[in-house]
Amino acid sequence: MSKCRIAILIPEPHYDRVIVGDTIARLSRLGEVLRPATSSEGLAASLRELLETVDVCLTGWGTPPLPLTSLGPDARLRLIAHTAGSVRRLIPLEAYNRDIQVTHAAPVLADAVAECTLLFMLEGLRRVGEMDRRLKAGVPFREAGDVYPGDLLQGQRVGLVGAGYVGRRVIRLLAPFSADVSVYDPYLSAADAANLGVGRVDLDTLFAMSRIVSIHAPSTPETRHMIGVRQLRLLREHAIVVNTARSWSVDQDALLAELRRQRIWAALDVFDEEPLAVDHPFRRLHNVVLTPHIAGRSLTTLRRQGEAMVDEIRRWIDGEPLQFAITQAMFSIMA
Repeated sequence: MSKCRIAILIPEPHYDRVIVGDTIARLSRLGEVLRPATSSEGLAASLRELLETVDVCLTGWGTPPLPLTSLGPDARLRLIAHTAGSVRRLIPLEAYNRDIQVTHAAPVLADAVAECTLLFMLEGLRRVGEMDRRLKAGVPFREAGDVYPGDLLQGQRVGLVGAGYVGRRVIRLLAPFSADVSVYDPYLSAADAANLGVGRVDLDTLFAMSRIVSIHAPSTPETRHMIGVRQLRLLREHAIVVNTARSWSVDQDALLAELRRQRIWAALDVFDEEPLAVDHPFRRLHNVVLTPHIAGRSLTTLRRQGEAMVDEIRRWIDGEPLQFAITQAMFSIMA
């Protein structure tokens, strides 16, 4: 095999976030590294010609869709290493007909999302942020703690909608709390559920029985508004809803209506329209914590995203199995 040609197709400012430390030096030791452009527009203009002549492309946030269906029969491209999560926007299913392998850093991002999910669960049970705001607004010391009596995560019934990368990490993080975890996921087998130590339930049962519901469903045609008025009305008083996945699976109008009734509390990192409008009703509610789609973001995570994909490129060059490969079967049910 001739010297491996590796194209970095990550535009600014995302490039500097995931290609840090000695990542570029490690890439350079693996082959000839090309960085054809620094903007999404510049990359889009040269992609087809470039992909004909490189063996590997390193992609990420901001990378334009790859025109794989228009490549000639002699195109060299054989590996796409994506430093972010889903690749559905980036490549067509036909990529698998061209003997192109695909890998991604979603499992790396999952650690950060899972930790943020746990933080939101604890915040819903203890309301530390609300007490902080009350104290800083001048509410008397003892009265500031009257916002909510607080509760333990230990032993709570927790329902997870989805048991993918993030859902499984959340299950692991909940283990020390001895939480009673149930999962709704049509793709979770009985054997996998047993290995994870969780119960399998239908969606309505999960909402009816859980004190905390955490959503980790992908955005697919089947999951569109799968959580609506019926499920939200099944929630018990003071239940907690956490969404660090996508808003796609939740009817936002139904959730807003239920929050306005003040029966439940929620933590939302994702929204139908982003950025969230400054006059959106969510911003005026005290029983919801809002964050700007940052659950997967951390300095350590960003560095590891780039490192993980360089490791995958090294494995591919050495003929080893990829650690985070996306198979054709996985691609069909991905977000």
